[in-house]
Amino acid sequence: MLLLRDPLQLSDSAIAVPRTLGPLLALMDGTRDEGALEAALQVRYGLRLAPGLLGRLITDLDASFLLQDERFRAAKSEALQAYRQAPHRPMTVDGSSFARDGASVAARLQAMIDALPSMPVSQMAGNTRGVISPHIDYDRGGPVYAEVWTAAAEAAAQAELVILFGTDHFGSDRSLTLTRQSYETPWGVLPTDSALVDVLAEAIGVEDAYAEELHHRREHSIELVAVWLHHVRHGRSVPVVPILCGSFAAFIAGDGDPATHETYKLALNVLREAMDTRCTLVVAAADLAHMGPAFGDAHCLDSIRRAQLRRADERLLSAVFSGDAQAFFDQLKAERDRRHVCGLPPIYLLLRLLDGARGEAAGYSLCPADSQGHSYVSIAGAILH
Repeated sequence: MLLLRDPLQLSDSAIAVPRTLGPLLALMDGTRDEGALEAALQVRYGLRLAPGLLGRLITDLDASFLLQDERFRAAKSEALQAYRQAPHRPMTVDGSSFARDGASVAARLQAMIDALPSMPVSQMAGNTRGVISPHIDYDRGGPVYAEVWTAAAEAAAQAELVILFGTDHFGSDRSLTLTRQSYETPWGVLPTDSALVDVLAEAIGVEDAYAEELHHRREHSIELVAVWLHHVRHGRSVPVVPILCGSFAAFIAGDGDPATHETYKLALNVLREAMDTRCTLVVAAADLAHMGPAFGDAHCLDSIRRAQLRRADERLLSAVFSGDAQAFFDQLKAERDRRHVCGLPPIYLLLRLLDGARGEAAGYSLCPADSQGHSYVSIAGAILH
């Protein structure tokens, strides 16, 4: 079956469609009515639909807001208005009790820190300017979160501004998506620097900057990192600029280069000017590889393939630690991102913004992604000076 879900989560329902009807979905591009769809399906693919099946499918798709029609547009507009008018962007991860009980959350995160072995003393001089943190769930990523945010705690406490790049798992190609809403944590909210967001939006184009703002409502990458940031600041607020980063798929395919992409150049110039006036911490909420059958790969990750994955991650992280954004991107482009590194855009933009900062490791792990132990997500923490 093909499971169809609305990435905006306007509906909680999902539609299961037999794989044999995949060609029908491809034909539903808005240029054909029901009769033309059935005819095209029969002529092109030799498939004949049972009477009434197409009508029922269209009804179900429409009920789940999976058709780009007036009903979908109205629901999207209503959801965006509700999001913008809310007092803040509420927490969505880990259940409603997570947001209400700050003491329990603090104890949970502190227990992860207390479980760490003795932290090595940094061999690098200079203040921490950047952090790469996982955005996987805390149950699997806890030790890496704890290590990187323990190492970054002093810089987080001193920061007067935090620029937070997060993976937009449903973002369109080469998008940077802003919001003026503030993210809630268990200890209140981290206020979004709306004035800086406005300047940034004007620079890259207001329409583009907010075209996918509704993604902020459910995207977990920034939220999970914001909680750790607020925790190591002991609940003290700090202005944040939350930026969701869309796919680099077109760049990987050879359509342009992120180094010369005008949107990124304009955005980074605005952010650099802001960094000149305030003590700033730049954070990338980014996981690394996603490999195995759970992510569409034909093979399972046995011990040999897991070792290969570790070595590939080491090569990739060496580019990060040398502050070389181009080398980081080039490695993933050369392998055509076959390891599905979802943290590519935020890490790349962090490296570009910090321009040559040197880094060091702060945790690494391979996290199981299925119950059989056949699929894994690799995560890493890094501190950049």
